[in-house]
Amino acid sequence: MTRSFKRLLIAGGAGFIGSHFVRYLRAARSDVEITVLDKLTYAGNLANLVDFEGQAGYRFVHGDICDAELVDSLAAQADAIVNFAAETHVDRSLMDPFAFIETDVRGTAVLCEAARKHDHQAFLLVSTDEVYGEVRQGRSEEDDVFRPRSPYSASKAAGEHIAHAYAASFGLPLLVTRGSNTYGPFQYPEKLIPVLITNAIDDLRLPLYNDGSAVRDYLFVDDHCRGIDQVLHEAPSGSVFNIGTGAETSGLQVAEAVLEIMAKPRSLIEFVADRPGHDYRYALDVARITALGWEPQVTFADGLQRTVRWYQDHPEWWRPLKSGEYWEYYRRNYRPLVS
Repeated sequence: MTRSFKRLLIAGGAGFIGSHFVRYLRAARSDVEITVLDKLTYAGNLANLVDFEGQAGYRFVHGDICDAELVDSLAAQADAIVNFAAETHVDRSLMDPFAFIETDVRGTAVLCEAARKHDHQAFLLVSTDEVYGEVRQGRSEEDDVFRPRSPYSASKAAGEHIAHAYAASFGLPLLVTRGSNTYGPFQYPEKLIPVLITNAIDDLRLPLYNDGSAVRDYLFVDDHCRGIDQVLHEAPSGSVFNIGTGAETSGLQVAEAVLEIMAKPRSLIEFVADRPGHDYRYALDVARITALGWEPQVTFADGLQRTVRWYQDHPEWWRPLKSGEYWEYYRRNYRPLVS
């Protein structure tokens, strides 16, 4: 099937992946009118969208997806909702679980209700591979049972259950994507790759949990956005798709690659106390999205090179973010390794 949209509501469009998706749409589907709704929490940044200010077919609304009245008014002017809005960082969810429950669960329910009420063509929920929990062997398939182990992944799983209940109970035309660890330009410097890059730029220690052996599937943000767009426009309602590369890279390998690109010494690596409930492996079966015609175009080596260069070339973007609140969180989160 093929869908077309005249007006899209992009929730969380000032965040990392959301702003890249807006950028993708403005280039690939310039006829689509886009409304971005974003609360502008610490990880939402209008600088991510500055290129579109004043353009026809684009508008930004500052607001919260938990504000039912506001969401309803915006949904009335859209054909579909794509929801990127979420609290997303596992480490912060361990410090403040209730913020994640509010946005990722209640906020998702508010968006589902608005999409149902206004008979939208699609509601696409951007989820995560972390809902599957730790995968010691094999690969997670879309029909696998959820086994989340952090407040973040549990809140995302709960939001998905709400959306699936709306699909079953009210016929919500639901689409779900579960992406692997995404990286690239404009990512707030609390996630692993931008932490490593920005610390290395300043010759600071590169913190890795325990021994750095936890592995992830690192997906370049442009590839992720293409996958979301393809699901939105081509997948049948009710579909769920894993999006990932199928490759596995440890945190230690990432740190070593960053240091090699930047010609920095390996002695900058610092092992720190492990994250509580740390999932040591995620791995996705991506046969379903591959069958839809999507495949990654950016290798990890190339994507990491591009990302390093972007942070080197844009200190005016990330340096203001690494200020008071950031360092308070950083000191609380990265604790000395006790042997």
